This record gives sequence, structure tokens and C-alpha cells, in this order.
Amino acid sequence: MTRLMHVTTGPYAPPVPRRELTAVSADGTRLYVEEHGPKAAPAVVLAHGWCCSTAFWAPVVRQLAPDYRVVVYDQRGHGRSPAGSYGSYHTATLADDLGAVLDAALAPGEKAVIGGHSMGGMTLMAAAGRPYLRERAAAVLLCSTGSSGLVPESRVVPLRARALRSAIQRALLVSRLPMGPVTPLSKKVLGPAILGRGATPAQIEASVRIVFATPRRARGAWGRVLAALDLDAEVARMPVPAAVVHGGADLLTPVKLARKIDELLPERAGFTELPGLGHMTPIEAPYAVAEVLRGLVRDHLAGAPEEAQAEGGAEAAGDPADGETAGPAAAAAVEKEEAGA
Repeated sequence: MTRLMHVTTGPYAPPVPRRELTAVSADGTRLYVEEHGPKAAPAVVLAHGWCCSTAFWAPVVRQLAPDYRVVVYDQRGHGRSPAGSYGSYHTATLADDLGAVLDAALAPGEKAVIGGHSMGGMTLMAAAGRPYLRERAAAVLLCSTGSSGLVPESRVVPLRARALRSAIQRALLVSRLPMGPVTPLSKKVLGPAILGRGATPAQIEASVRIVFATPRRARGAWGRVLAALDLDAEVARMPVPAAVVHGGADLLTPVKLARKIDELLPERAGFTELPGLGHMTPIEAPYAVAEVLRGLVRDHLAGAPEEAQAEGGAEAAGDPADGETAGPAAAAAVEKEEAGA
């Protein structure tokens, strides 16, 4: 398990959960799960990405917890979830783990809006063909993620030569080398790779601490999965409405990957591009991400709070018919976030 190195004060510090529980996956791996917000409220389940943890969702949880029951969990090998067998690191395992979390956190027959960031979005894609997703998900959010071609399309390494750039980026993905302590230099190196140019020092600090806490063996094992990722066919099987949110300046998973996902989805629930933001959109713009999730709850999950219904979350998610860019409410949300709201 990781050392818990996340920030402990400010808007990016994880709030205290109302309840902690354990989900047991198909291979016996025990996954750490947190629950926030009112017990009887509509449920939103969030899956974090590669080299992150439940702490990554902290600012989004703070936005949603007053109105919703928010469930977050640590992917295996991250946060407080053990690594399990390293031979089990596959996209199918991601789907197994999500199913176990839903079984542990939701009541029989209960549905939720499920959001996934980066590898968390890949988790949802991997689960597209599982019967439980149709039964448990009212709608999904695919945030800052890709379904294939991560290595050749990534722009973390600023080289024009495609073959050389891909080779270096793949080596970085699968590396088990130590990342070292969080220092001004390490923040200066990693920050621009995962966040947009307008990221604040607090956002950089929070992001780098979370990433550096990931054990190197789990980082490398999941990195190999990402390097060979091909979930295009699974995206085309997504059984529920899906919204896509992506940073326009994402170097890890460039926005063209998000556009491909949106084109493959059978039922599109809106495409929101957040101009100038990088890969860590839930930290860079938690208000905007939360607004899209609110819109999905309002439009697709029975029992949404009246105040959420009145907020115009669907507009924040964009017009499902056009699948282009963020609507006016999403743009206003970004401005509010940049102003420190």
C-alpha cells in the first residue's frame, strides 16, 4: 500500500468520510472504500486514475457531498488498497474491482452515477460488457481518459520524432524507478506534465504528492497495462448514457482521444472540453467536473435532490445532440473555479 502523502489542509485535503468499508474483489483482493454525504441521498461512485488515490477526488467530493452519497475507492496497489497478485493486473481486473465496490457500497437494486478519471475511466470502459454496469449505472462520466493509443498520442515528452517519443513515453509508463521526494524541483518537472499552465501552487502540490505516493511496483504494473490498452470495442458497447470531460491542454491523454471516445459511444450525454486545463481536471476544475456529475444525476438517476435539478447541470454537460464543446454553464463553472470559488 502507499504512504499517505496527500495534503492535509485546504480545499485539496480529503474530507473525513462518514463511513469506511472494504470491498472484496473476485480474486480476494480487499479494496479500501469511503462513503461521504447523506446516507439516503442519490449515489455517485468515483474511480480514480493511475498513480492516484481517494485523495484525488477530495475537491469534487466537497462539492457533491452536501447533496449526494459519494463513494470513492482506492484502485488495487494505490492508496490503502493492497497490490494483490501482480499477475492479475489487467483491464478485466479493473472491471472486477469496480463490481466489488458497487456490491459493497450500494443496496440491492440501487443505481448510481459512476465517474472515472483516466484509468478510472478505463475501468468503466472495461466494464462496458459486464451485466452489472447496466444494472448498477444510471449514467457514467469518462473524465480525462483514453481508450487506446496512449503511448503514441501522448505529448509528455516534447519530441517531434514519433518513434523516439513513443519509445521514451512507454519506458516512463512501465518504469519502476523511484520517483523521489516531493521537492520544488520535482514539482517543477512533474507539474507541467500533468496540469495546465494555469495550475496554482496548491493544485501542483496536491497532485504531485498523490502521484509520488504510489508504490513503484504497482505503478509499473499498471503502466504496462496502459501501454498496451485497446478498449475501443468496449466503448462502443457502453450500455448507459456517457458524458465526456477533458482538459484542452492535456498532455498525457490529448483531447483527440476524448473526441474518439465520444464518437464511439452509443449514447452520448455531452462532451465538455475545459480549455487550458491539463490531465488532472478534478483537481484543476472540481466545480466544473461536479456540475457535469450533477447533470447526469438530474437527467438519469431517479431521486435527485430538487436543488440539483434546479442548477442546470445538463447545460454544464453540453448538448448531448452535438457532442462538441462545453455549454455556457460549464464555461461559467470554469471561470468560477479559476477565480477561486
